[in-house]
Amino acid sequence: MKRCYRRGKGKRGRRAAIAPSHNNRTVRLEQEEPQTPVHAGPSSSGDPSSSSLTQNSVVPELPGFYYDADKNRYFRLLPGHNNYNPLTKESIQYKAMECKRLKLLEEEEKQKKKTTRAGLNSSMLLQKRQLGLLSSTTYCRLVHELKVNCMHRRKIEIHSPDSSVAGTNNFKIIVADVACERIFTVNDVEHGGCKYGDRPGMLCSFKISTAWSCAWCLNPQINACFSTGLTRRVLVASVVTGHQQSFRTSSDVLAQQFATQTPVLYNGCRSGEIFSIDVRQCNRKAQSWKAIQLFHDSAVTSIRLLKAEHYLMAADMAGKIKLWDLRTAKCVKQYKGHHNEYAILPLHVNEEEGLLTAVGQDCYTRIWSLQDAHLLRTIPSPHPASKDAIPSVVFSSRLGGRQGVPGLLMAVKQDLYHYSYD
Repeated sequence: MKRCYRRGKGKRGRRAAIAPSHNNRTVRLEQEEPQTPVHAGPSSSGDPSSSSLTQNSVVPELPGFYYDADKNRYFRLLPGHNNYNPLTKESIQYKAMECKRLKLLEEEEKQKKKTTRAGLNSSMLLQKRQLGLLSSTTYCRLVHELKVNCMHRRKIEIHSPDSSVAGTNNFKIIVADVACERIFTVNDVEHGGCKYGDRPGMLCSFKISTAWSCAWCLNPQINACFSTGLTRRVLVASVVTGHQQSFRTSSDVLAQQFATQTPVLYNGCRSGEIFSIDVRQCNRKAQSWKAIQLFHDSAVTSIRLLKAEHYLMAADMAGKIKLWDLRTAKCVKQYKGHHNEYAILPLHVNEEEGLLTAVGQDCYTRIWSLQDAHLLRTIPSPHPASKDAIPSVVFSSRLGGRQGVPGLLMAVKQDLYHYSYD
């Protein structure tokens, strides 16, 4: 790009810029200033088919340049170390993401919803149900798909004597209790600490500097027990007796969950390995205590056992979400569309409604059909996307108690939103 070109009667010494053509050839045009945007113009061959770009043209990617489809021209990219540079790769990507988010929010405000499956509507479902063409389970699942697609957002006003949840600090985690009458929160607080209640009336706190994950056991065989995923180690402890078991691993343990029907703990590792431990056995130096072993290509960030405990859902840092059959140790489904590169992000499984929910690193909340992995809805964040503004969500079958209706709660920074069924 440092060489000078002479074209027609133009002056010597003008720097060449590049514009695209239909046949992917590069066409050299003149420009007075090095950083002036370049309009796509006719090629030197005079071919009319290469004189302009259509919407379906394949635009070549040129090192050091950015192509703006709206303006039909290339712009020179500037070094990214200067925050005042108007054109850097990061700023262009952020601008494009913001435009997409605002457009989706506008469509949601206008309630421009489309059914996720062709021909799927409430009257058709009811007619098929009355004709006996749909089972009760299938009918309920498809109704939930329709309802999820029509949820609308409203902001919740927070009133609490506790300043940590009164809109003065950012939300980190929100969890609904079993009765769906209360929600537990973890908030960023400048002074003090964080509180997290896993069950009503139960508060367990401990400090381990190298902890990546933790899990509480609800299995009656090993009740009052919790586990912590550490750096290359799993620690299982009883809160009653204080007895501890330590299991050495080859990688950091980023995700954990206890089974409820068997005394087994499932662990997801930074290496991509998922393994189970029977916590009744004694400590062993060898790796023979690992029962089930599954493998992802990237670090496993979240695992969720389904109720029958024959299947396990796992997500990783490559954005892959897989459903594993624990009986055959094989992946049986993949849920596409999730976005992750390095964050530890949770999965939310709601089997009663047949839904899987996950928030990506791009700050979009996505909801899939648990049955066939179909992406039902993508919800943009009410706030601009950033590392410190990834939404925390919880989907509940009956928000507000037994008389409540299903819906999604979303916490972003200091705000709480409710997406309710119509």
